[in-house]
Amino acid sequence: MTAHQVEQCPPPSTTDSSPCQASWRRLTEVFGDLRIHPAAPRTDPGWTLAAALATDPAALDATIAFDERLGLELYGAPSRPDVTAGFSLHRYAWPVALAFTLPWFLERRVPALPVDRISINRTTGELTARPTAFHCLPDDPAAGRPDALVVPDRPALDAALRTALADHLAPVLDAFRPRVRRGPRTLWALVTDDVVDGLWYLSTLLDEEPRAVAELTALLPGDASSAPFVGTPGFRREGGHRTRTRVSCCLFYTVRPAEPCFSCPRSK
Repeated sequence: MTAHQVEQCPPPSTTDSSPCQASWRRLTEVFGDLRIHPAAPRTDPGWTLAAALATDPAALDATIAFDERLGLELYGAPSRPDVTAGFSLHRYAWPVALAFTLPWFLERRVPALPVDRISINRTTGELTARPTAFHCLPDDPAAGRPDALVVPDRPALDAALRTALADHLAPVLDAFRPRVRRGPRTLWALVTDDVVDGLWYLSTLLDEEPRAVAELTALLPGDASSAPFVGTPGFRREGGHRTRTRVSCCLFYTVRPAEPCFSCPRSK
């Protein structure tokens, strides 16, 4: 999300006991710009259904128009339409991926969140998420819940995470593809970077960076098991700091040529 949250809607009321709400609450504690509510999708003003992004061109137009206005505010000039659409996709995928990856990282739980179970408010930095079920390990205290899908071990849980993310993102990428004007592999590379960078950033706030780096590296080994995600996290040490080179180029150089991203593949 951006730092341009100018107002805050009251959190949706819910009586749900979500298996992932502890992780989502922890997210807000360390990163107040993003709040995930365990609640049904919202359609009131300011909210966009993930399903609408995937199926309704008008909803997609409105989301990209939001980023056109934001781009003018941030950069003082309009960006290319395909670049704006790419920024819009990134600003969707980065926070939404955390709805999946943070419970996996903190609680060893993977929510099933198809596009009809998420809504987003870009202005306030909020998501609603209501899982249809969740994957967990046999020793999870919640393994006896009726919505628990118990898997035998960590490799199976990691596979469940990759599948849950791909199932959610695939229809969104299909909708964005004509606007971004990039092929499927490039779009999957973009969201691979968002999956990695989102959890990596949160892990630094949680003081868990080394563990996150190891687990993201195991999650996305870059072989056939990673498909449709592209490449590897590629973490390395450079100048005493941990860094990585992105798999995709976000095209930020087209709006600020003198300010390349520190992890830009074009500069490596």
